[in-house]
Amino acid sequence: MRRREFLIGLGAAAWPAAARAQKVERIRRIGMLVSLDNPDIKAFQQELERHGWTEGRNIRIDYRVAPAAVHVETIAKELVATQPDVIFSLSRPVTAALQKETRTIPIVFTYVIDPIGAGFIASLAHPGGNLTGLMAYEPSMVGKWLGMLKEIAPQTARVALLGSPKTAVYFDYLLHAAEAAAPSLGIEIVPGRIENDTTDIERVIATIVDKPNGAMVVLPDSTTSVNSDLIIALAARHRLPAVYSFKYMVRAGGLMSYGIVAADHYRQAALYVDKILRGAKPADLPVQVPVRYETTLNVKTAKAFGLTPPAGLLVAADEVIE
Repeated sequence: MRRREFLIGLGAAAWPAAARAQKVERIRRIGMLVSLDNPDIKAFQQELERHGWTEGRNIRIDYRVAPAAVHVETIAKELVATQPDVIFSLSRPVTAALQKETRTIPIVFTYVIDPIGAGFIASLAHPGGNLTGLMAYEPSMVGKWLGMLKEIAPQTARVALLGSPKTAVYFDYLLHAAEAAAPSLGIEIVPGRIENDTTDIERVIATIVDKPNGAMVVLPDSTTSVNSDLIIALAARHRLPAVYSFKYMVRAGGLMSYGIVAADHYRQAALYVDKILRGAKPADLPVQVPVRYETTLNVKTAKAFGLTPPAGLLVAADEVIE
């Protein structure tokens, strides 16, 4: 072969490699639909970056908020219509709305209780279908919430479970768990169903403070979250001991909380999104259960309520607000 022909051939062979090296990386699209903005959600994006996914370089995140149940189906439909590669959902109502719109786009859910009962998965070990994710709470947590109320207010005899069956469709699931745990603690459980938002919140709290030695468990759901300022204010007005699921409610003046570490939850969800973007199927990714919980105690609120937190509760608290 002549030298000129060899060089031409060499150049032709080298061209595809050079072209591949200069090829722009394909941008993958992640849809996010949440019921509430949460500052801890930044942990999701940070974890994605740790695994090589950077906004604007190789991923684009379409972040949407559905603050009320009446809007969630519309927003879910709009998000699915954009055909993202994977969707990250937060809360059971949001996940249900997305599942209604697609049986093919992978969905990683969080803040879901009883995903089997909700019809999202076939089993925890083998989800099947296009959904997998992380459970937020287990029935045993209700016993923990009740126990905390007895610790800080030993005279507690009646406890209202405050939640909306519309947005916390697992309400009866946790109610049964509370009723099973209550007798050993000498507690009567009062179902605090919120049917009409603020009106029912005021009604439930009025019912529980109508008799002495009442207390309240504020269940994790979008209705209680949206109305958290009102709930905390009413609890303060009536000096009603209450335990919450979210730390931010205690920082806002609530008495105490026990729940998952939100940032951990988002990081674990990001790991599943990473796996799916690299080819894994949701059907093959087991649903994760919480492994770490945190307790937050507002001593300032306790003093205002005339309560003295016991040493054991103070020692167990991951964060004490004074």
